[in-house]
Amino acid sequence: MNKGYATFCDADRHFYDAPHRLSLDGQGPYALALASVPEGWQRHRSGDWLALRPVRHTLPAQGWKIHVSACLDNAETILSRTADYCLTHGIAFKFVPSRYLLHNRNAKYADRAASGKFITVYPADDEQCHRVAGDLDALLAGEAGPYILSDLRWGRGPVYLRYGSFTQRHCYDDKGELCPAVEDPDGRLVPDLRGPVFQTPDWVRLPDFLRPHLEARQNVTVAGMPYTVERALHFSNGGGVYVAQDTRTGEKVVLKEARPHAGLAADGADAVTRLRREREALERLAGLPCTPEVHDHFTLGDHHFLAMQYIEGKPLNTFFARRHPLIEADPTPESLAAYTEWALRIHRLVEEAVEAVHARGVVFNDLHLFNIMVAEDEECVVLLDFEAAAHIDEGRRQTVANPAFVAPADRRGFDVDRYALACLRLALFIPLTSLLPLDPHKARHLADIAAAHFPVPRDFLDEAVAEIAPGPAPAPYLPVEPADWPRSRDSLVSAITTSATPHRDDRFFPGDIAQFATAAGGMSLGYGAAGVLYALAETGAPRHTAAEEWLLEHTKQPPSGSPLGLYDGLAGIAWTLDRLGHPERALELAELALARPWDDIAPDLHSGLAGLGLALDALGLHDAALRCADLTGRTQPTRAGLLHGNSGPALLYLRLYERTGDTGLLDLAADALRRDLDRCVRGAGGTLQVDEGWRTMPYLGAGSVGIGMVLDDFAAHRDDDRFAQARTEIVRAAQATFYAQPGLFRGAAGMVLYLSRTTAPGVQPADVRRQIDALTRHAVPYQGHLAFPGEQMMRLSMDLSTGTAGCLLALGSAATDGVAQLPFLPPPRRPQSRSQSGTVKKHTVPTEGKRS
Repeated sequence: MNKGYATFCDADRHFYDAPHRLSLDGQGPYALALASVPEGWQRHRSGDWLALRPVRHTLPAQGWKIHVSACLDNAETILSRTADYCLTHGIAFKFVPSRYLLHNRNAKYADRAASGKFITVYPADDEQCHRVAGDLDALLAGEAGPYILSDLRWGRGPVYLRYGSFTQRHCYDDKGELCPAVEDPDGRLVPDLRGPVFQTPDWVRLPDFLRPHLEARQNVTVAGMPYTVERALHFSNGGGVYVAQDTRTGEKVVLKEARPHAGLAADGADAVTRLRREREALERLAGLPCTPEVHDHFTLGDHHFLAMQYIEGKPLNTFFARRHPLIEADPTPESLAAYTEWALRIHRLVEEAVEAVHARGVVFNDLHLFNIMVAEDEECVVLLDFEAAAHIDEGRRQTVANPAFVAPADRRGFDVDRYALACLRLALFIPLTSLLPLDPHKARHLADIAAAHFPVPRDFLDEAVAEIAPGPAPAPYLPVEPADWPRSRDSLVSAITTSATPHRDDRFFPGDIAQFATAAGGMSLGYGAAGVLYALAETGAPRHTAAEEWLLEHTKQPPSGSPLGLYDGLAGIAWTLDRLGHPERALELAELALARPWDDIAPDLHSGLAGLGLALDALGLHDAALRCADLTGRTQPTRAGLLHGNSGPALLYLRLYERTGDTGLLDLAADALRRDLDRCVRGAGGTLQVDEGWRTMPYLGAGSVGIGMVLDDFAAHRDDDRFAQARTEIVRAAQATFYAQPGLFRGAAGMVLYLSRTTAPGVQPADVRRQIDALTRHAVPYQGHLAFPGEQMMRLSMDLSTGTAGCLLALGSAATDGVAQLPFLPPPRRPQSRSQSGTVKKHTVPTEGKRS
């Protein structure tokens, strides 16, 4: 689970939205955020920040900036004093305007590099910086605040400093990704380093007034700690978790670190408080075989540590890859029965462990698949991570929880753990319980799916449903089955249309959190309006005139810093507008892209040169496209697959070869595809998947199936034995019966799209139907219409890459024998069209006027 998504769940019950979209009313706004702007000053809102600066004041583009940190209980007074100082002295500053947003910035899974930053002050030069830092340190002496990891601390107070950009400028980093920038002495924009450690650009000399503070930082060491850290298991904003060795006994332990005032839980408890709670709970549970023993606790500097028994085994979540039969294309009745017996036994062991904890009066409060350690012999389990635990008499609500197991707000005490145990009953068979906060009635749907596949006693599932969602569930659960085309198309389109927010400037349709990560995210092909409009057009849905007009209006002057890429930026928007019949605006955006520097752009399809080149070529800018092809060979992608690997450049070379006839381009395509295949491994059942080191990936975006899409098109031009074998093995990777998410690039929809299109041997109509059934498991009703959750499945999404529009495109592809497709991956050349009869109810999509 990507913890960053949780922050985007509070502002809307159905969709991901930026935290600052929450109304200030009732969310703890600070008085300064509501006050009128002082005369001679101007105010500007940007994301989580509210900035104030003198109207006639011109700031340098970069330099030493001052950050002030604060806790929730002293933030108002720190802001008041700091603002009075800055307003009196005419110094520009910005601040986080509400208690809610400050809590989010300091939460357990907040960005470690940005955590703690409450106020930013912009001195005009080094001399003023020296004076202001000293003044603020004196003004705020004795005030507590979380340590800002990216900065250099001034003394012992809440004042910190870092060299960086004062304005919004961007460049591409060493991975070819767009990032904030500073200017080097030669006038080039280079990445503004913003990691969880203090660092300065190579050419920047540390001012003399900062040297004592750097020396003080360097004098803090782990000398004297009676443990040797062997490796890190996990990092959060609250601290790290490490495997260590006790130098006194030689025993292996788990060492848990807590930073004061950081890593806040929902109740405001910091990491130190939660570590104390964990120690107290484990001491109360001492002697139980299902909980780890406490060995030691100590403080080093400001950081607190807890040493615990090291537990051998594997977390329960890892057993899905080992055991779950639905990862196979056609599991046998025997394998389904064996897994069911195993799952029932594991659940009983976990239930017994929870009962033993309850018998000591302790509520676990955070039971989920990652916090259950299963012994190697699978005969016992140990519960881990008791930082949210509480004695039953405390009546404390759940403050830290996995989204797939989080209890409703009205549950307290042992009922919280009973709810999690009920979720575990479903998750052991169909691990999609992260959908339950969206709709508790999804529990009945998941139970029905589990019962249809596994010989699990129905009362075992029904008891879980009764605990999760008491009362009758709607029947049928879904307004229409995804396989029922074109009714499913019409329902999906209605869900998309109903979700529209035409009054907003940042997006028209709700989608992934990537909408808020970059300028133009809400307009983009991957995550914004362009992608939704493309999916509607590809599947024969009615045009959404209002969304087209919104996109045209918002592309008159694209936001500063808009990426150039196909899926995240200007190239994709331009290509989509041209396809929709707006060539003038498309060429205007293309001209903007041509005017930007390209030398440091990544070679990939998603954000880089491959996607840019394909879009420019389709717009008739052929020389520029050939330049993109030339530049792609200068750097190698660090990943594999269609979106971020060598398959993207291969697709560019292939399409340029088809236009020019230059066989050298076909050779380049072959070389690029071989490099991606070199990053693949063969798994169980002869499947070929991308090896990411810690997992293997079959998906369309970053997995083997995306490579397979380009291999299919290459096969129309040249035979290659290695490619032919890979295509067959990739088909097998797309034939599993369970995928964790529904999305086009990272889920089941991508498998539907691929299998509907591929010319590789061995694909049958039943394979496509099986993947549509797999996609159906993720579906959720929205306003009476069919919809799908986005990435991490904590909220719905309507975009192309992660959500409902992508699922619409995939189902449209199945309904049209691969006619509805992704950009630059047109219907393949087949000797004879493969019948999809029985897969979906057909609807012919008009293809007149389509361009690939």
